[in-house]
Formats: sequence, C-alpha cells, structure tokens
Amino acid sequence: MRKYVNEYVEQDTVQEIFRAGNKQLRPNRNGDLYLQVDLSDKTGTLTARLWNATERTYQSFENGDYVQVEGKAQLFQGAMQVIAKKIRKVPSDGLDPDEFTQVPGIAVDKLVLKMTAMLRKMENASLKNLAECYLMDEDFMKKLSTLPAGIKHHHAYQGGLLEHLVTMMEIAEKVAGCYDYLDGDLLVFAAFLHDTGKVLELQYDGDFTYTDPGQLLGHMVLGVMLLEKKLAEVEKLSEETFPAELALRLKHLVLSHHGEYEFGSPKLPMTPEALALHCIDLMDSKLAAFQQLINEDLNTASPWTTYVPSLQRKIFKGTPGKD
Repeated sequence: MRKYVNEYVEQDTVQEIFRAGNKQLRPNRNGDLYLQVDLSDKTGTLTARLWNATERTYQSFENGDYVQVEGKAQLFQGAMQVIAKKIRKVPSDGLDPDEFTQVPGIAVDKLVLKMTAMLRKMENASLKNLAECYLMDEDFMKKLSTLPAGIKHHHAYQGGLLEHLVTMMEIAEKVAGCYDYLDGDLLVFAAFLHDTGKVLELQYDGDFTYTDPGQLLGHMVLGVMLLEKKLAEVEKLSEETFPAELALRLKHLVLSHHGEYEFGSPKLPMTPEALALHCIDLMDSKLAAFQQLINEDLNTASPWTTYVPSLQRKIFKGTPGKD
C-alpha cells in the first residue's frame, strides 16, 4: 500500500515513488555536493537531500520525472524532509498521474464565478470593459485558476492565486465601504489586477517553477506589460480611448503593491488606493501563511507550533477543548 507525503513521521523508512521537481545540485560548507529535490504526490511535497551526490546523479532525471526514493524521514525546522540514500528514475508505465497531482483544496469554479460577478458589478464603465478583456482570455483564465500565488510563502498550492485575488477583492469591497474617499471600483479592480503578472511569472512543468521572464522581470513588471496589452485591446474593442489618468493609476497600483523598496516594490504607494491595496495584500498573505503553518504543524501534542525561523517565533494553536 502506498504511503503518501502527508503520512510520514519522524524516522519513518521511505521507499516510495514520487514526482520530482525543483532539483538542485548544491555545495555544503565543506564544498562537497549534495542533491536537493522536491518529492510530490497528491497530498503534498517533501524536500529530499542526497548527500555526496554527483553531476551524473543530478543529470539522471529531470523535473517532472517519477523517481524511486529510499531513505529516512526527518523533522527539520518544523518541516518533514527526507534524507535519501538512493534516488533513481523509474518509467511512468503503470503509474496513475492522478496519484501525483495535487488537487486544489478549494472550489475553483465557485471562485471564478464570484470573481466574475464582482468585476461585472463595478459601476465604472472603463474598468468593466477592461475586466472583460481579462475574463474572455481563455489562456489567462486557465492559468489564473490553476497556479499558486507563490512557490513557497503563501497560497502555495494549485488555485492559490485565484483564492488570494478573490479574498482580497472581498476585503477591498469592505474597506472601501469604511472610507468614503476611496474609489471602491478602483480598489476592487486593483485587488484583482495586482498579481495577474504571476500567470507569466510562474508555470507548471511537472512542478510549479519560475519562467525565464519571471526570474528576470518579476510579476509586477510582467503585470504592467499584460495590463498595457489589455488596455490596447479594450480601446480597440470599445473604439474609445481609455482614460489616461486611470491607466496611470492602475500601473502604479501594480508596481507599488509590495509597499516597501526592501520587499521588491519599484515604487512606494502614492495614492490612498495604493496604500490600501498594500495593506490588504500584506494582511491576506501573512494570515494565509500563518494558518498554513498551523494546519501543517507536526508538533500535534503541543498547543504551540515548532519554532519558525523565518518568523522568529512559535505560533500558538490553542489547547484542544479549551476556549
């Protein structure tokens, strides 16, 4: 019987087939090479390390291939990993691809309907027309519905990008209702727009990885490039010039949504909507990352998660059965 990724505990023997992804040949502190590779099945992903690896081992399989792995499961910094003794490519004959494809834990179809309804109820005619140019782009919508919002940090699962955008749109609608000086349509559309460049930044090639444009330009620049393409489309379809200042505001919203230069933002927020968008994005991404750490924590006997180095803290999960 197959043992899935989410079933492994400390010191379990690993002798199973996985789909390989994100393989890297790295030097350790002594300069010796080791192989790091992500091992996936339908329940999740584990990182494996094979010590004393060689270039030959690295070249023996590609990302997306099926590999037989032998080793031990080990808890490291709150996450389960595999210390591998052997990793070898196996043929795909007789293997069910569905066993190695993670199924979204969210109702993607319902999220698409919710997003579409929110965009189409905007009162600003220019933004509604622009939204239609995105919605009728089948390739864009397919990628938007399947890609994660990120490879590691938040909403890092199939459909995560769509979930992130829709949640932010819902928050934006509520925030705009609390501040009468905010342009509600602009803020809701910005919540949809801000990460759309990720459909060009990320790809699925047996595993979620970055495209070359994604590595070289990043999703904010790619998002503005995509926006410019859609602005040209909407002007052609409507036979009207899109408002110049509105187009400028949209580009600024995309380029400033990370909020700080140190977080990779080319510009700081310079409009009320841009500041609100940054705050909404920061809140949703941080909350999602927090909750994912709680859900996936392996320290089940304790009301606290294991220490999370990236956050410099543990997270309190609460004591079961107590208010």
